[in-house]
Amino acid sequence: MKMNNLETIVEMIKDSDAILIGASNGLSISEGYNIFADDDRFKKVFGDFREKYGIRSALQGAMTANNTDNEMWSYIGRMAQNYSTETPLMKELHELVKDKPHFILTSNTDGHFQKAGFKPDKVFELEGNLTEMYCPNLCYGEVIDGEELIDEMLKHEVGTEIPDEYLPKCSHCGSVLKPHLPDGHFFFQDNNYNKRYQNFQEFLEKYHNKKLLILELGIGPYNQMIKAPLMQIAYAEPNANYVTFNKGQIYIAPEIVSKSIGIDGDLSSIIPEMLNLMETENSKSETNQNY
Repeated sequence: MKMNNLETIVEMIKDSDAILIGASNGLSISEGYNIFADDDRFKKVFGDFREKYGIRSALQGAMTANNTDNEMWSYIGRMAQNYSTETPLMKELHELVKDKPHFILTSNTDGHFQKAGFKPDKVFELEGNLTEMYCPNLCYGEVIDGEELIDEMLKHEVGTEIPDEYLPKCSHCGSVLKPHLPDGHFFFQDNNYNKRYQNFQEFLEKYHNKKLLILELGIGPYNQMIKAPLMQIAYAEPNANYVTFNKGQIYIAPEIVSKSIGIDGDLSSIIPEMLNLMETENSKSETNQNY
């Protein structure tokens, strides 16, 4: 990682008309939330599930510990409470870009962007959110915020289960609600989800032909959900610049190399360093203006 690259990126942030952020699991890992790891957090939160099922990661458990609604909500509830908390790194990211028009595309389901101060209508969570719920019979036209329901049901957790009487249920049909996450090949796209997609399209239209900076945070080189579309946008927009941060694997399509920068490194140190560089530059500018 070269410092001049980070300085260049900070200047690009300051010079941009708008910033489009794409984020996936690499960003969450940099925040300390690794859903793929058999780490201390996983063992502390899911030790009983780990022993019961032999699972070795939060993601594996989410696909395994769903034999009953009681057990599924025990698992998802714990994950929501322990993997969806506010992080200093995300607050630093917000400080870095907050003065520019911005929009976020993410496959993360932890709600970290909103908790750091990003406006919900500027965040498009492509695979839902751990704290959102919906009726399996689609009685509602939209998902509901279930954070308080989760907090309440976990107060009554017994072992690895939530008792029937404390499960979240639809007020219309009485069915147990589902977490707003992909379910096999089905994913409920509610009115709010469609509105966020519309907001994204309007953002692209508004900054078409403008100096659009694309920041890609912790997305694998073969990701088709976010990375491929972001590179296509970078290619199509004549004044766009594309910056990808990922630890271990950097891929930039040949067609956009001339307008791109790739940084192989840990976002947990890169984001604070860029914020420090920006604050230093801002301080120098203020000092010069006072003379």
